Amino acid sequence: MKTLEKLSLMLGIIGLSLALVSAVQVHGAPEEDMTTFLDSQIPGIRIQVNATTHTQPTKTVTVTLNLISQTNVHVEHFNLQVFGFLNGTVKLSLANFTDNDFALNNASKPYNVLVNVPDYVWGVLYGEVKLTYSASLGGIELVFPNIVTGFTMTQVENTFLKNLETQLKNLNASYSQLTEKYTNLTNNFEQLNQTYWELQENYTTMNGNLGELDNTRRLTTVLAITTVLFVATTIYLVIRKPKQIW
Repeated sequence: MKTLEKLSLMLGIIGLSLALVSAVQVHGAPEEDMTTFLDSQIPGIRIQVNATTHTQPTKTVTVTLNLISQTNVHVEHFNLQVFGFLNGTVKLSLANFTDNDFALNNASKPYNVLVNVPDYVWGVLYGEVKLTYSASLGGIELVFPNIVTGFTMTQVENTFLKNLETQLKNLNASYSQLTEKYTNLTNNFEQLNQTYWELQENYTTMNGNLGELDNTRRLTTVLAITTVLFVATTIYLVIRKPKQIW
């Protein structure tokens, strides 16, 4: 009896541990951001489409479609097509999925489609569901040929425009830096030009002063020579003066 109780306790602990591990794994697993883009009711069938909320060119979009019958239904033809817009304008088929000849009797049928988004495709993606089916409604078998349901879906980021905006922002920053450098160079040039003219003025003034100094030196030299000649003549006359006879 004790052994059975111990065994039950161990199994309980193991089961609890596995449940906790599973809960941690589920909680830790990242979930893709999905949005319900279509939840439509047509006679006898409910159509629900979930897809990736937003993406970028060269990335993928996960589309989950579920056909839920509410009566006895026979689907002759089913088609899911996803379109993108090249450069945001030109319609382009990105995925085309088809299924034929199957029964849905008060049951559901899910489909998972992975859509590759080419480069230069942006804006919203557009989905289109086509159905040809028959349904038993009120004991009457009704045929619904080529039912078409369209809807907008995933938003694709315009990375081309975003890159252009980034480049423009960088160019504006570079232009501002160049303008600042040009302004600084202009200010420096004006200062250098002012310094040049000041030096030119000083040079002219110094040349004038040098001219005056040269004239003064010449005049001083002439004066000195004249003085020397005068002194020499005076000395000579004094020496050559005849003596008086008493």
